[in-house]
Amino acid sequence: MIHTRICDLLNIPHPIVLGGMGTATSPPLVAAVSNGGGFGTLGTSSLSADQLERDIASIRERTDKPFGINHLLFLTQDEMFRVTLRARPAVIAFAWPRLEQDLREYFRRAHDAGSTVMYMAGEVPLAVRAAEAGADIIVAQGTEAGGHVGWMASMPLVPMIVKAVAPLPVLAAGGIADGRGLAASLALGAEGVLLGTRFMATPEAPIHANFKQAIVRSNGHDTLLTEIPDIVSGRVWPGAMIRAQRNRFIERWAGREWALRQHLHEAGLAVLEARRAGDVDNAPLGFGQDAGLIDSIKSAEEVVRGMVAEAEDIIRGRLQGLLHSSQ
Repeated sequence: MIHTRICDLLNIPHPIVLGGMGTATSPPLVAAVSNGGGFGTLGTSSLSADQLERDIASIRERTDKPFGINHLLFLTQDEMFRVTLRARPAVIAFAWPRLEQDLREYFRRAHDAGSTVMYMAGEVPLAVRAAEAGADIIVAQGTEAGGHVGWMASMPLVPMIVKAVAPLPVLAAGGIADGRGLAASLALGAEGVLLGTRFMATPEAPIHANFKQAIVRSNGHDTLLTEIPDIVSGRVWPGAMIRAQRNRFIERWAGREWALRQHLHEAGLAVLEARRAGDVDNAPLGFGQDAGLIDSIKSAEEVVRGMVAEAEDIIRGRLQGLLHSSQ
């Protein structure tokens, strides 16, 4: 069995973590990942404080395993954060702060609640900033990931962050959907992986079935970095672009962002209706390049166990078989 420092730190059998995606996580998915031997994380960016309390209670009804709660720092309101602190989850995860925000104060309050602090970064300086502020785990997120990302790919980013924040454990994120990605991440120095897109293509994920099938059908080449979904939502993310599928919605406004800003009300209503209807052509679909590795809908438990088994086979078989004693 693959066992790393992350397993000990999070008290989990397998070093696989669900990313705390805003509208793509839910109590059933969080609990399913934790029950499957990984570590589930709930995203909060689309929740109210009351809904967050209800979701935490729902997770605890579904599992007695550890789980985490993720906060986007540039959006986090103190009322929401207080709900998380009262819940005392195993992990409080953070990402996307404004440059002027005080990470130390957030991390101190999380530690005072007895929670481990996890922080996601797409650049080495941001990872170092979090390490110096007291983070316990750093997530190195490559630009291959879906949703909001930075600009550097996982292959160079992961070992750079591993070196920069040593001896803190690092999770690799972005472009990882199977055991090959887990084995490669371990080779790069990571202690485990954080997954988003792969867990979106599960029965437990709270997105429309049509959106899940869009991930399965994707060849991985049909995504791009854009600001168009953020323009429609009216949310300005600090230093981020969103990786989304290049569908009719994106093509309609690509290069015409100035026009989109003139028609925000109508465009926003159209997007809401498309999301409700599961219209994969006219709703923004944020997913990663690793969609090209996903060919079916699998349960969260199947994803975790299958990934670990495949990685173990690679490490024991192909990689070990490449070593030959010199004569």
